[in-house]
Parts: sequence; C-alpha cells; structure tokens
Amino acid sequence: MWRKVLFLVVAASLLALGPVALSRADKAPPKASELMKKKLMHSQKVLEGIALSDFNLISKHGEELLLISQAAEWRVLKTTDYQMFSNSFQRSTGDLIKQSKAKNLDAAALAYVELTLTCVKCHKHVRDEREISFEEPIR
Repeated sequence: MWRKVLFLVVAASLLALGPVALSRADKAPPKASELMKKKLMHSQKVLEGIALSDFNLISKHGEELLLISQAAEWRVLKTTDYQMFSNSFQRSTGDLIKQSKAKNLDAAALAYVELTLTCVKCHKHVRDEREISFEEPIR
C-alpha cells in the first residue's frame, strides 16, 4: 500500500517539475535549456523504471542524469546555494544508481524523491536569483 502512495508522490513531483523546467527555457542560455530538457526526459525514464521495477532502466537514465550534471552548461549560477543544490543532485543521483544496481526499489524510489525535491528547490533558487538581478536598484 505504501508503495502506491510513494509512487503517487513521485509521479506528482515529476509532474510539478516538468512545467518548472520548461517554463524558464526561454530565459536560460540555449545549451542550458537543452540540458534541462534532457534532464526532464531522463527523469521521466527513471520514474518509468521505478514504476516497472526495471533496474536497468533506472541505472541507465540515472547515469545519464549524472553526466548531464557534470556538463559545463549545467552551472548556470555561481552562488553557494546553487553549488549546494548541484552537489545534492549529484549525491541523490549517485544513490539512485547505487540502489538500482543493488535492486533495492524502495531505496531507489526514495533517492528519486530526494533528487526531484532538489530539482524543485534549485529551479526556485535560479528563478529567484534571476528576478533579483533584473530588478531596478532601490533609490
């Protein structure tokens, strides 16, 4: 029963993440927006793997997510918080891969939820930072 609840939480998180990633694509540099689209696609494949208990699918797309996060275009901000979110994403992705190779579906699903929450927090941070940088100075 709790697996169904966890699955629904994960699915809802991914649905929430999709519009966030794509809504700001027009404001991000072209290469960064391309990476975000790939990240979303691979995240959806990881969720599919979790739903189907397909550990190969989880590992394969988890590894793709890790590669994406290591690309130079990934670093869209130079803030301490952004670096923290990026490190958290990489740790969660590494844990996702590790747990899928250990065939531990529950732990892989938990790592996926952590990864998704990190994405949502990071996208909020990026939006907030960009809004601040475009505001007029207070006089």
